[in-house]
Amino acid sequence: MLKALVSLTERLSLRLEVRRFQMSPRRASILVVALLLFGLSQSVGVPLTTAHAAKESPTIAKTHGAWRHAMQDRRVPSTGCFKAKFPRVEWEKVSCVAAPPIPFVPRHGHQPFTVGGNNDFAGSVTGLMSSAEGSFDSVTAASETGQVNGGGPQVANTYSLQLNTNRFTTPACSGSPNPACLGWQQFLYSSSYAMILIQYWLIQFNATCPAGWMTYVPPMTTDIDCYRNSPGSTVAQQPITNLKNLSLRGSANASGDDTVKMFVGGVDAMASDAGSTLSLGTAWTDAEFIVAGDCCGTQANFSLGSTIVVRTTVHNGTTNAPMCVKEGFTGETNNLDLVSTAAVGAGPSPAVVSKQSNAVASFMASCAAASGVGEPHLTTFKGLLYDFQATGDFVLAETPPNFVVQTRQATAPLPWPPNVAVNKAIATRIGKARVAVCLPNRVEVNGKATTISPGSPLILPTGVDVSRAGNAYLIRGPNGESVRAAVYPDWIDVSVGLGRKPFTVRGLLANANNNVHQVATSTGAVLTWPIAFKTLYYRYGDSWRVKPGHSLLCKAKRVQHRNPTRPFYAKDLKRDVAKRARTICRKARVRKGPLLEACTLDVAVTGRAAAAKVYVGAPAPVAVGRPK
Repeated sequence: MLKALVSLTERLSLRLEVRRFQMSPRRASILVVALLLFGLSQSVGVPLTTAHAAKESPTIAKTHGAWRHAMQDRRVPSTGCFKAKFPRVEWEKVSCVAAPPIPFVPRHGHQPFTVGGNNDFAGSVTGLMSSAEGSFDSVTAASETGQVNGGGPQVANTYSLQLNTNRFTTPACSGSPNPACLGWQQFLYSSSYAMILIQYWLIQFNATCPAGWMTYVPPMTTDIDCYRNSPGSTVAQQPITNLKNLSLRGSANASGDDTVKMFVGGVDAMASDAGSTLSLGTAWTDAEFIVAGDCCGTQANFSLGSTIVVRTTVHNGTTNAPMCVKEGFTGETNNLDLVSTAAVGAGPSPAVVSKQSNAVASFMASCAAASGVGEPHLTTFKGLLYDFQATGDFVLAETPPNFVVQTRQATAPLPWPPNVAVNKAIATRIGKARVAVCLPNRVEVNGKATTISPGSPLILPTGVDVSRAGNAYLIRGPNGESVRAAVYPDWIDVSVGLGRKPFTVRGLLANANNNVHQVATSTGAVLTWPIAFKTLYYRYGDSWRVKPGHSLLCKAKRVQHRNPTRPFYAKDLKRDVAKRARTICRKARVRKGPLLEACTLDVAVTGRAAAAKVYVGAPAPVAVGRPK
């Protein structure tokens, strides 16, 4: 070795002159030794790296946001449990803990009216999902309570975060005698146990559960479901007031790694990787994120005045926007209502964003919505606002074969001219269930008059329900479709909601070719706005009249079928009438533009200030159609 050092010294001409380099003898000696060691490592073929001297230093993030982003995409090095802390971009292995033997149960029975069960928004992708993340854009919540282990008193800050998958075919069902057996998977945070875990399910296994699996029998059934837990990774218990800073991420791949990660702001992260149990990576298409009860079908109860905005981000290797699907998978719930329509966004982080609240009034939530209000002004699912003043029975919307909505329009009462019409009845068929709401205040279910009392919904065996709040009726289907009818003395306002977006829909509330400026006749002929007045009514409108024998509406002695002779707008009102009506709309804070003009006409025609309510807070139309 000494000879090697001497030879190396000669080859490198290491003649350090202390005076020449202005070094102290001690520093010169250190440099010589370092160079000799470098040369020795080269001569024996072993690089002298930090891996040999010490553990490789991790990347150090400069900001909390950069750290969180890096840790989201950083895979854990193996199965097991891990933790990370800003600013080190590194997973550190820690001991796992046993997860509690409690079930975070699958949905069962009729969908609730609050969030949970089958009443939620999920993101669905084309192809397979590799990961999904749930987070909160905003949170207004003073407190929350729930039950621990599915029973007992209400305890503060008792809830779960759940990132739930679709049900899917899995090899783990091979031992089941039931060909309908499906897998289901949940990425979970339990506040009661302060841990994250993965819970696996075999739905309708209907036999003795495999070794290591626990048994769950859904209420009022003879089915047998099986579930098991991954090891848990501990997390500091998080109060509901910190909800805005929490996010939950699940990932799965075809090679068999399922990982749950939780982030507390841009500071702490925890992860648990359990390999694969159900082969989720070969079947994951839908993801739902929810804050709900902490196990066993319980409810997370937020204090009055709470509103949260939930973001479900999905990844399938593209920047395409996910499909919004009005569906949920878990049996746990919260006490909030879904509000309005969900937003869908594309880009590096494609997502579905929805609002839940017990402070904001909302009686219908959907992935896409359209309406026919007042005199009547139709707003399509794409946002085209146009007047349709014909009388008779028409198809508003249909998504064959299971969802149809019809309306009956009649002339407005005197003194208004025959060119002014209003909605007098609406009806829908969802699957085999038929529901009609007609003036003066009649509800028919499958052809029979039915009384619907506020707070006492009618639930049909087909999964359709009919409920009432004040003067408004809501009809919901099991696949997310919905119809709302607000009944006034002389007219009905109708809103139609779809359970999926993008969607395929036909009728007066539909657009053609996904183009807000185009509509289509019932035979598929495409018309582009502005449309000639006669074409609008005699070609387009007449094509959507309900065909004989296909009416879902209440029976009437006489239904007038007539087209207007000319348009009638707010500008056609007498000046004093228009002024009074416009003042009412402005006091109600209806925004200027087409909505204010529509409101002015409706208040004038109906003679009621209540006609302005539907326009308060309504989004401006994307486009306005006026016949030429």
